[in-house]
Amino acid sequence: MDHRNEVREFLSTRRGRITPDMAGLPAFGGNRRVPGLRREEVALLAGVSVDYYTRLERGDLSGASDAVLEAVARALQLDEAESAHLFDLARTANASPVMHKPRKRANAIRPSIQRLLDAITDAPALVRNGYYDYVATNRMGRALYSPVLASVDPNAARFAFLNPAAQDFYVDWDKNTQELVAAMRGDAGRNPFDKRLTDLIGELSTRSERFRTLWAAHNVRYHRTGVKRLNHPDVGEIELSYEAFELPADPGFMLATYTAEPGSASADALRMLGSWAATQEAAAEIGS
Repeated sequence: MDHRNEVREFLSTRRGRITPDMAGLPAFGGNRRVPGLRREEVALLAGVSVDYYTRLERGDLSGASDAVLEAVARALQLDEAESAHLFDLARTANASPVMHKPRKRANAIRPSIQRLLDAITDAPALVRNGYYDYVATNRMGRALYSPVLASVDPNAARFAFLNPAAQDFYVDWDKNTQELVAAMRGDAGRNPFDKRLTDLIGELSTRSERFRTLWAAHNVRYHRTGVKRLNHPDVGEIELSYEAFELPADPGFMLATYTAEPGSASADALRMLGSWAATQEAAAEIGS
């Protein structure tokens, strides 16, 4: 990916969504050629010169101080994830050639993490790596995500964008794909020289128009908590709250757990799914 273009597109799209009214500025002139703020207006809000902000938006973040980046983030009303992304882009611009080497990532989880998953018996739990591959699950996780895990190398991004079954499985497919791409955009900002991640983004861009459209929006968000509605082939529609946790000792790995509101139809469906999974597992053990 072209780093200067990444910076240019990110800043210009953020500027384009902020109106003078939202920024508390008077809207002089009725015929504005830009949908959001002008560059000079962002410069005014950030307390920098127009020439300096123009240099930043043209993709040159080299030498930008934390104070300047924070001022630009405030002017553009960036949220936590977007602000972190701006700092990641600046870090890349100021990195030495030695720092351009991507960090090595583990390909498998540690046995203690699998034991932790297996100890979670009443809630689906899954672990994915930084490339959106599912690398470990507990029994409930395997049952809940059976349509995704059916492929030889299950990958959340490839399933969502390249497998037609995804639009049936994810009730809110439009929203889910937006969130997925926004999370991937943040990952790409933190790991701009990771070839495996870049190759995945390139593959999806080539094969999915939906991905291309969302990627061009340059939206960034954290994928930490929320509600997931799934149309499961065995128990029907089920609504679950998810919590995602980074594993600090295992960079790149994310643990996600799913729970249902107590007393809800989804809680009943989740219990039914657990019973079904236990029966299937017991039958498999007898057969072996």
